[in-house]
Amino acid sequence: MDDSRRGEGEAPYLLDGSSLTLEVVARVAEGDGLLLVLDPEAEEEIRRSRAFVESLLEGTDQIYGVTTGFGRLAEVVIPADQRGELQVNLVRSHCAGVGNSLSAAEVRAIMLLRANALARGHSGCRLELVTRLLDYLNRGIHPRVPEAGSVGASGDLAPLAHVALTLLGEGEVEVGGEVRPAAEVLEELGIPPLELKEKEGLALINGTQATTALGILSCLRAQVAVETAEVAGAMTLEGLKGTPEAFRAEAHAVRPHPGQGRSAARLRYLLRDSEIRESHRYGDPRVQDAYSVRCMPQVHGAAREVLAYVRRILETEANSTTDNPLVLPEAKVVVSAGNFHGQVVAQALDFLAMALTDLAAMSERRLERLLNPDLSGHPPFLTREPGIQSGFMIAQVTAVDLLAEMRVLAHPASVDSVPTSANQEDHVSMGMAAARKLRRSVECLETILAIELLCGAQALEDLKPLLPGKGVQEAHEILREEVAPLTRDRVLSGDIRRVTEVVRGGVFAQLAREAETGTDRPNPGGTAP
Repeated sequence: MDDSRRGEGEAPYLLDGSSLTLEVVARVAEGDGLLLVLDPEAEEEIRRSRAFVESLLEGTDQIYGVTTGFGRLAEVVIPADQRGELQVNLVRSHCAGVGNSLSAAEVRAIMLLRANALARGHSGCRLELVTRLLDYLNRGIHPRVPEAGSVGASGDLAPLAHVALTLLGEGEVEVGGEVRPAAEVLEELGIPPLELKEKEGLALINGTQATTALGILSCLRAQVAVETAEVAGAMTLEGLKGTPEAFRAEAHAVRPHPGQGRSAARLRYLLRDSEIRESHRYGDPRVQDAYSVRCMPQVHGAAREVLAYVRRILETEANSTTDNPLVLPEAKVVVSAGNFHGQVVAQALDFLAMALTDLAAMSERRLERLLNPDLSGHPPFLTREPGIQSGFMIAQVTAVDLLAEMRVLAHPASVDSVPTSANQEDHVSMGMAAARKLRRSVECLETILAIELLCGAQALEDLKPLLPGKGVQEAHEILREEVAPLTRDRVLSGDIRRVTEVVRGGVFAQLAREAETGTDRPNPGGTAP
């Protein structure tokens, strides 16, 4: 890792097992140069945990995965001289992942979360395992990890095993954008391969960190998308000459869900001082707008409530011990338990995928109103020459295609348990499947919102010289820096791609967040992103 990318004078981040935030996970995942150092108190906890395991090895009691085999083979006792081999065989045999490799950012998040879990001192491993993971992160060494192969119970075994394999000098790693054999890279950097001792293979692979890592990165992207949905919706409202009356603070105070109140406050802020609104304040025969416009606070706010819940679950999981067995020196026991079971994370990620699908459905319906001349008051498909030109006709088709995919992805993976390991693991969470679904759902939503922004901006062109609300006008200017108005038919794929990148970058979301520091504060009560 290039230390020049670190913030000037920024202190190293102390990993202590208990205070990791989602934002720090994202920073480390993005490789922004944050130097990671193990907290001294965590070091002591790790040493104490390891010493307790070694003391137990002097006795005759059998310990799962330490002096015995795994899963259905837990009744097989392993001789003392083969226990190191047991751990190496565990890692190798569990490297059964398939499919595309996870991104470097996702792998970095996985390694950080696993190091943080080990730092809690309930895994019974040596200090070297944790410091080696941090060394990989600090040096920019990224194991190649296939994305499929975990059922999210007994932990994310295959993904974590592919990480652990490289610590042994096997498998492949990505360094500087180049994929190379791990043994070659470690030799070049003077890093000796680890020799695993009792419990350590299990400590490296038994946990929910792959599911949680993908979930955290998707959750943060989803948060940006939710904020962006308010901007897209406000722009569409102006393009349709809608009314902001439904967003009045008094209306939301009598139904005080925090997410709903925040969404309404953001919409009021974005729509403030609108000339378009004043142009039809009087004499407009319409009494109220359609649900996709009028009910944005209720539907967007519902997604905010889900996000608040999912954030809490992910932050708790990021600072948890998910091993089996658990090493509890303070109680002087090693306990076979079920903290590796990812159900709470899998269900949360499924829940978020459902909420995002509703956001996308609302966005697509607003898009329909913009493009349908019977509903918008604009030319068909916002084109200047209907008939000879098609305008944004097929952009909506693209949005509908992505929405259909999101509706399929909204089916919960966490209810699709299939027993594994000779029925020893007879209920599993399917957490990685939920995480992969959510990642794709966020990608689809970002694109659908980009299409709505493109069409909303075009509708504003037809209403000039009237200006929209100040926040909407600023969003319109940002979009026009990337994409020119549609004056004649052109290839739209590049426009959609560029605006999607702007959506993902968070510029539109920041406009909505400015409501927090503006004069129009959200309704009080509770918290929601």
